[in-house]
Amino acid sequence: MDVFHSLEEYSAAAHTIATIGTFDGLHVGHKAILARIIDEAKARNGKSLLISFHPHPRLVLFPDNNPLRLLHSLEEKIAMLDAMGLDRLLLVPFTKEFSRISSKAFIQDVLVKTVEMEKIVIGYDHRFGKNRGGGIEELREYGQQCGYEVEEIPAQAIDDANVSSTKIRSALLEGDVTHANKYLGYSYGFDGLVVHGEKQGRQLGYPTANLNPVDERKLIPADGIYFVRVLVKDAWHFGMMSIGKKPTVGEFERTREVFIFDFSGDLYDSVLRVEFIEWIRGELKFDSLEALIAAIQGDEAFCRARMS
Repeated sequence: MDVFHSLEEYSAAAHTIATIGTFDGLHVGHKAILARIIDEAKARNGKSLLISFHPHPRLVLFPDNNPLRLLHSLEEKIAMLDAMGLDRLLLVPFTKEFSRISSKAFIQDVLVKTVEMEKIVIGYDHRFGKNRGGGIEELREYGQQCGYEVEEIPAQAIDDANVSSTKIRSALLEGDVTHANKYLGYSYGFDGLVVHGEKQGRQLGYPTANLNPVDERKLIPADGIYFVRVLVKDAWHFGMMSIGKKPTVGEFERTREVFIFDFSGDLYDSVLRVEFIEWIRGELKFDSLEALIAAIQGDEAFCRARMS
């Protein structure tokens, strides 16, 4: 996949079939649109193109104390789009100045003059341009003048998926990784750097890898215990992850610790990929270390019963 990081860097291609959006999470609704432009581009012997924005517009427009956490790092998004078979990705640097461009100017200067698209495919409710003033009607109006086609993905095709990035974020913030994964069509995860922690897991018989997310804007699910799988040196392992402040052994900053089943070795300073499979329970404060250990043993049994 060809990746362009600015409008100046972009070079037009014949028979370009485009779509527009931030596409955070690349959920099943996004995939329906992307599959359509990929198929259409192949049929015309052309190129499929996603025009996206970086950083996320909300982080630029509302920078102060913005609580938004992303479902995808940029690296994750690029890798997934490439795996889907997208031909081209144009990442438009999003700035406050760019946000002031009218929908008319965006169509004429970006879509027509720079991209030279032959056809655009968008969802039924997509808005763009200054104050989100542009939509399907304006695209169609200028399409007749500028010679490109417009295809709207109907409401039913999107609504039947019953999914949105907002809904996925809400599920993850409640620890509901089962529904989040269903909406996404894959297991949600993050990349974490293994750092030194309090080493209390060793004392409990469960040595853990303490992870700092590689992307600080990445959404981490709610505090609790999860059944996960972990990518270590090109091999997947099952395990369980604890997210929270470890109230039984003291009050700490929020940590993300993973115990990898049937694995031993030094992982410090390496990057692990953790993907969430199932919520086990919320974080609890136990009356004793013995009670905590018994609970962890129960968590392990729960997870191992689901390994396959």
